[in-house]
Amino acid sequence: MEFNSHMQQALSEARAAAKRGEVPVGAVIVDEGGRVVAAEGNRTRELSDPTAHAEILALRAACAAAGSERLVDHALYVTLEPCAMCAAAIAAARIGRLYYGASDPKSGGVAQGARVFSHAQCHHVPEIFEGIAAAESEAYLHAFFRARR
Repeated sequence: MEFNSHMQQALSEARAAAKRGEVPVGAVIVDEGGRVVAAEGNRTRELSDPTAHAEILALRAACAAAGSERLVDHALYVTLEPCAMCAAAIAAARIGRLYYGASDPKSGGVAQGARVFSHAQCHHVPEIFEGIAAAESEAYLHAFFRARR
């Protein structure tokens, strides 16, 4: 199967999140056939829910669509390196591949900070591809936070 990045759709979800006043992070989950099964942006403020990160919302929607808590043959595209909470949820869902854009030195949980997938307690480690559309992802985040200061 030919590789088809879904990061542009994740970036679209991030832009929509920013318009709602949320931190601009977007996530897209695709099945093994490359069909989008979930696309979400951050909604922590809108839902008054600290767990309503784009990745968590997309995982919930994809699991509901699959009728299973496991997404073994699925790929997750997210504009920002997942935090520790999201990385743990990604492991629990058994996501097959994780593609992310910008690194997150402050709150990342994959290559930065907690490095969830490197712990012995982590029962599943997806294939990880970082830096996909990183410059565009970083630009949205910097612009969002610059406007807030």
